[in-house]
Amino acid sequence: MITGSATSLDSPGWQEQLTASIRHPKELFDYLELDETPLSEALTAHGDFQVRVPHAYLSRIRKGDPDDPLLRQILPVAEELLVVPGYSKDPLTEQQANPVPGLIHKYHGRLLLIVSPNCAINCRYCFRRHFPYQENRPARPEWQNALDYIAGDESISEVIYSGGDPLATGDNQLQWLTEEIAGIRHVKRLRVHTRLPVVIPDRITDSCLQWLTGTRLQTSMVIHSNHPNELDESVGASLLALKAAGITVLNQSVLLAGVNDDSDTLARLSERLFEFGCLPYYLHQLDKISGAAHFAVSDETARELHCQLLARLPGYLVPKLVREVPKATSKLPLI
Repeated sequence: MITGSATSLDSPGWQEQLTASIRHPKELFDYLELDETPLSEALTAHGDFQVRVPHAYLSRIRKGDPDDPLLRQILPVAEELLVVPGYSKDPLTEQQANPVPGLIHKYHGRLLLIVSPNCAINCRYCFRRHFPYQENRPARPEWQNALDYIAGDESISEVIYSGGDPLATGDNQLQWLTEEIAGIRHVKRLRVHTRLPVVIPDRITDSCLQWLTGTRLQTSMVIHSNHPNELDESVGASLLALKAAGITVLNQSVLLAGVNDDSDTLARLSERLFEFGCLPYYLHQLDKISGAAHFAVSDETARELHCQLLARLPGYLVPKLVREVPKATSKLPLI
């Protein structure tokens, strides 16, 4: 094993853990010993966007507590069924920036590859919960269209692996794709956006570290954690393994009502991330995706929370407060 690798020799592999994930509300209620009164509404919301949560993440949720901040992120609720003005199935108009299957090009100099249509966990506020993944699932031969697009635009210096979750794809495929991108001379950087090191820490294997570091590309990984309770020691070991391999590790969070909309939680999250070698990067205002309006926090509250963080933490531990706006040239700061 590579020194610092987080994978335990006696734990199930990450793919087995992914397969064993809970995928039905009744299983979730039973496992967490929840009152089943809201189960019928959960079943209806599950029909629109299915439950998916691995046991490694479940183990950090308090049993019997319907208000647990980690549970709130994954539990289908009746509020998801409401039609709310201003909320839509494509709030960032990504389908208009999808020139070839598997590729989203919104900003100058960088673009996204939808490397996998699948996630290890289905977050209820996900801005791609209605994304047409069936139209963006290129097989290896079909990736050539995306690679040709990148090669034909010399302004592109950074490729971002996204999804779904790119680390839901096997390492052999990721190594092949990374080597192909490294062969395009004007691409300098590879960025990987993923929640898997948080929800299944064993995903950071020796073979994963090998393709991440095995080319000339400068590599960064942007994880997604919203609450300090998500960051147990197993997550920490995976993040430190990434850092030890020379990978820049950053975190982006979404500001979520009932999850992290208080300065104490956000401060503890930043400090816990830094303990594990990860810098806070973005704190996003909620994207207005249908089904997620109950997570919304006002801009006034968001700005006040950010000011409290500035007063409490050193600047390098304060994430940028931003919103993504369709057709803007970048994410827009709220401060």
